[in-house]
Amino acid sequence: MAAGFAAQGALEPLDGRLAKSSLNGKLNEAMTESLKSAGGGDALYSIPTSANNGVLYYRTDLFKAAGLDAPTTWDKFYKAAEKLTDKDKNKFGYTIRGGAGSIAQALDAMYGQSGITSFWDSSGEKTTVNDPKNVAALEKYVGLYKKVTPAADLNNDFTKMVAQFDSGTIGMLNHNLGSYQDHVKAFGDKFRGIPQPTGPGGKRVQVSNPVDGLGVFKSSKNKEAAWKFIEFAMSHEQNSKFNESAGQVPANNDAAQDEWIQKAEPTKLAAAALTDGSTSIVQLPYYLPDWNTISKADNEPAFQKVMDGQTSAKEFLDSLADQLNTAQAEWNEQKG
Repeated sequence: MAAGFAAQGALEPLDGRLAKSSLNGKLNEAMTESLKSAGGGDALYSIPTSANNGVLYYRTDLFKAAGLDAPTTWDKFYKAAEKLTDKDKNKFGYTIRGGAGSIAQALDAMYGQSGITSFWDSSGEKTTVNDPKNVAALEKYVGLYKKVTPAADLNNDFTKMVAQFDSGTIGMLNHNLGSYQDHVKAFGDKFRGIPQPTGPGGKRVQVSNPVDGLGVFKSSKNKEAAWKFIEFAMSHEQNSKFNESAGQVPANNDAAQDEWIQKAEPTKLAAAALTDGSTSIVQLPYYLPDWNTISKADNEPAFQKVMDGQTSAKEFLDSLADQLNTAQAEWNEQKG
């Protein structure tokens, strides 16, 4: 939403207010950068409140029975996916998202394995999605479909995917913090939720997750009061209270250290991954007016063809790259 508001010139730039505020230096830098990027990159139009980070959930009881290490690296992830699969007994190592929302998850797996840390090349005009390393990563990831995943995954959105995992015969699931309580109900303490696996160099790379935030309308007659409310909402106590209720990662760094987070392990680990320097974030181009159309309507059906073997990973990513490069060129032209 920030991209649409910013494109209309509807929001007040907040960089100056933040610099003079008690919040300065207290907010998660990655979340702040994500919102700045979403607004076009020239100004900060929204103060981050929280993030909903990607999580790799896995069944600790199944891993223990199979003598497997936690899937903290991509190599361990692939090894576990294979070892936990027994199709004759309807047991699968992983469930892959093939329905609505599939593109962001596929991008996460691609960049996580390739180690590429920027969505655009040094020119800022060409996307890296079809870099040969990303092509190879997607080929390997899509190769899991029907080999170590259920065939139904082709059409599964997050609701069906989560329900399938919680039915009890699947070893691993990629989702976000939002499904944590579902897994608690299904498995009690027989699962864990950890950040995305690390690559060969021990570095974790993930794509940016949507960040919630608060902004001030440029036409508002009450800008001072609006800013005062933002400072209140983003204070340690209030940001902590809100995010404990929402089950998300607080943007206030002090709130991210609070006791409730220590008790919810996936949130605790997600907060650490976003603040301890262990993770590189690939900023997705939320600022592009065409981003939602490209990443959903245009390419979710195309991704299903890759999973089904009708299209190659290279063909899919080359087509996606062409669309993104065109959208980026149009956006740059509009900006002048």
